[in-house]
Amino acid sequence: MLSACGLYVIMKKDNNLFTNSMKKYSLIIVTILICLILSACSYNDGQYGVFLSYEGESERLSAYETVVIDAQYFDKEAIESFKKQGHEVYSYINIGSLETFRDYYDEYKDLTLDVYEHWEEERWIDVSSQRWQEFILESLAPALLDKGIDGFFVDNCDVYYQYPEAGIFEGLLIIMKGLKATGAEVVVNGGDAFLGAYSAGGGIVSDIITGINQESVFTAIDWDNGKFRASNSDDKDYFKDYIEKYSAEGIDIYLLEYTDDPLLAAQIKHYCNKHGFKYYISDSLELGI
Repeated sequence: MLSACGLYVIMKKDNNLFTNSMKKYSLIIVTILICLILSACSYNDGQYGVFLSYEGESERLSAYETVVIDAQYFDKEAIESFKKQGHEVYSYINIGSLETFRDYYDEYKDLTLDVYEHWEEERWIDVSSQRWQEFILESLAPALLDKGIDGFFVDNCDVYYQYPEAGIFEGLLIIMKGLKATGAEVVVNGGDAFLGAYSAGGGIVSDIITGINQESVFTAIDWDNGKFRASNSDDKDYFKDYIEKYSAEGIDIYLLEYTDDPLLAAQIKHYCNKHGFKYYISDSLELGI
């Protein structure tokens, strides 16, 4: 029979073993959770990647099934070679603003409206101009298609949000219908105000686009401090309603998010997997590689 003292010694010893075991297993569990989080946000699953400032060898993008590049800076051979490996290539095309570094800037700078906030090298442009419409549809878009791209990543339909005028709306509609008429995929970046007005007027969005890429649903940019943060609940709910509405109408949805927070990245991945959306998470606004 054990004495009280002996029992105490054994219980204390067992308790120490239990405590040490719990510490050990807790450490293992925490390590597993961290690994799962980092794995979930590595940050991307390879379905979709946006590389607008990348101008190097296309082979470096081979980890991604569908890539968005600025095809103006790639030759036809590189794009065709990349596609033969089983990849899809979308090209950036800016229809609502004009960048100062484009080789056609001087020819169309007289059509610019105002400086694009936060982007000093960019100006909003008057899309109601027939000259601009003809440039996009008869020169720029055909040149990109000649390189073998699969579709367009159309930026700055948000010019209608900045200038909600009938002429701007009609100009955008002419350009978007023209791009869709090429038979290529047409993914609009943002464009909620324009698409909302088009739908409210009885338009069927699948007549002008095949997809929507929405930036910053779960994330936001702190322009004053040059940092990323989580979006506020109102903005997140608004954009989730926006993309889910058009997803229900058969439009492909892509998210482009900016963060280096693994927990936030895990939320993005979970949401997209749940809804069947593709996503790309970048830790830089430059969208390089």
